[in-house]
Amino acid sequence: MHSAKFHLHLQATIPSTPERPSKVPMWRGVMGAYFINAICYFPVALIGYWTFGQDVDDNVLISLNKPEWLIAAANLMVVIHVIGSYQVFAMPVFAMLERMMITKTNIPPGLPLRLLTRTSYVAFTLFVGVTFPFFGDLLGFFGGFGFAPTSYFLPSIMWLVIKKPKRFSLNWIINWVCIVVGVFIMMASTIGGLRNIVADSSTYDFYT
Repeated sequence: MHSAKFHLHLQATIPSTPERPSKVPMWRGVMGAYFINAICYFPVALIGYWTFGQDVDDNVLISLNKPEWLIAAANLMVVIHVIGSYQVFAMPVFAMLERMMITKTNIPPGLPLRLLTRTSYVAFTLFVGVTFPFFGDLLGFFGGFGFAPTSYFLPSIMWLVIKKPKRFSLNWIINWVCIVVGVFIMMASTIGGLRNIVADSSTYDFYT
């Protein structure tokens, strides 16, 4: 999803003409991004669950003990990944905060404003992530009714409303399958995230 969002964000910056529409290279880019995401994330998810079962930690690297060099290399890659991706996905929030500060406090745009808003936002997100010991369960809970609709069935609903395909055609069936599966994923992940929060609440320790 992240790579797809990033590519679609860039689509507006790619020259597009009727002869060479930008959707062609963007479609290739999105498919490539999904493929790379799949070969990176699915093996970790499947092998991690196969090895540790439901006791696997939110951060699978915590569950590992050896080899130490591989764990250190993986953590370094996570740091590099987060540094880059955080900047990309926080940019809309940075822009919104800066606009709000300019309009409501009349602070002139510039480096001091950017340092204030961006440092405050990063410090706040760091505080939230460190403070709540059930942050992983919370992500699962909010991701259930936030990620699943926007990624699985809302695009299909919008496509059906706009395109109005013939009933029981292949496209109609595929989109309805996506809608049904998406709703099921949303309900299951939301209930599962809430269940994990309740079940693990007795073991939570703040700032440990």
